[in-house]
Amino acid sequence: MERAAWRRPRVLLWAGAGVVALGLLIALEVAARHYGGEPGPLTNQAREVLFPPKPGPLYGGLALMMVVLTWRQRLVAAGAAIGVDAVFILVRWAVDADVPEGQFFGNGALWAMLGVAVFALTRRTGEQRILLLKGVGLGLLLVAGRKTGDTWLLITAKTRPTVLDPYVAVADHALGNPSWLAGRLLDASGPIVRHTTDLVYAQLAVAAVVVALYQLRNVAADGRFPRHHLVRTFLLIGLIGPAFYMIFPVVGPIFAYGPGTSGTGGLQWAVADLWPHTPPGIAAPHPVPYDGITPRNCMPSLHTAWATAIFIHSRKGPRRLRYAGTFWLVATLTATLGFGYHYGVDLLAGVVFSLTVEAGLRTFDRGWDRSGVRLVAYGTGVFAALLASYRFLPVQMAEHPWLSGPLVVLAMLSVIYVYVRTTRAWDARPEPVRLPRQADADPVPESPESPESPESRKQPPAPELV
Repeated sequence: MERAAWRRPRVLLWAGAGVVALGLLIALEVAARHYGGEPGPLTNQAREVLFPPKPGPLYGGLALMMVVLTWRQRLVAAGAAIGVDAVFILVRWAVDADVPEGQFFGNGALWAMLGVAVFALTRRTGEQRILLLKGVGLGLLLVAGRKTGDTWLLITAKTRPTVLDPYVAVADHALGNPSWLAGRLLDASGPIVRHTTDLVYAQLAVAAVVVALYQLRNVAADGRFPRHHLVRTFLLIGLIGPAFYMIFPVVGPIFAYGPGTSGTGGLQWAVADLWPHTPPGIAAPHPVPYDGITPRNCMPSLHTAWATAIFIHSRKGPRRLRYAGTFWLVATLTATLGFGYHYGVDLLAGVVFSLTVEAGLRTFDRGWDRSGVRLVAYGTGVFAALLASYRFLPVQMAEHPWLSGPLVVLAMLSVIYVYVRTTRAWDARPEPVRLPRQADADPVPESPESPESPESRKQPPAPELV
């Protein structure tokens, strides 16, 4: 029976996914050391057991892990994390250790997650053990996803010496150069608006954790995870998205057409000092060299993709959560444009990319039915068409803005429409319930009228008709 369980398709699928994920992490580890001479995600994760980490991702992972615990267990895990961090802080203070700014604590959260894993393996069995290990894996995946993203950004900077910003800047004329307009508006809005949008942009993961905690709030009581939740979409966007950074390397208007920011870029690498007051002219674009430090993380806008995913998953929550999801999406779009991190066409591609990934995950859960396959294929086709037009038709787009601008916007809106129509149809009709196999099904109790039941055997036979 145990060997038969391991042969189930779903078990084999998850085992294969685990092997692929491990292979990817090892490949990123090797690439980070080869191109940048720096440790990769596996080494960085392991060293945070003792060395000062960034506390945000670790405590976010701990919060997600706690969805599988009872309230008493959550208090114990939180207390253990705080206690371990207190010990680390005292030891570092006593030995006068050199600690980077903002990394005074965080080890305790990792120790607490590892402690729950050990507790599950040694003190629990069966479904309870599996549920606890799933919770630990979810928390560690959030941390590993952040470190994997950092390694990807390093690789893009080291392996793509030229960037395609002139192509995207010319194509952005079709939308009226929204980054230049948003940059001027944000400059004129005052410090409060700037600080608010900057905080929203930097703390996008906090909003994701809040929405995910709401979706996973009943995991401990139900003893299982819901079939689909935000964390899956968030991680898959971060896993697939950087591949397009390698295909379409872009640094963003503040780096390519502005002064850059502290520690990266600068006028010595910029095409011209134009952002945000003077949009670039329309001319035949060509790749331009850039430094080996600034990440090529502009096309598509993954911040927009993540904010779109948060918005989608907050729709089924209470009113406050829906309002918060809408605010985070609007503020993220404002920040990505207003701070010069992205062009307008990046945002359109980010929305289409997010909806396509979300559709793919939901279709996978449903078994790849016809409507789901059509939705994923349509989103993929529109996304590819957008990137191809930015790369090969930017001058034509800029010279005919009244035609190309509405077309690219309508392309994005069409994906939104098809996604909403398809998913509403899915939600309107319940998914088919898989009946248990005959061997596993409970025996049906015999009715008194059944000829096989004991009561019927006790009754005398009915008289025959003559």
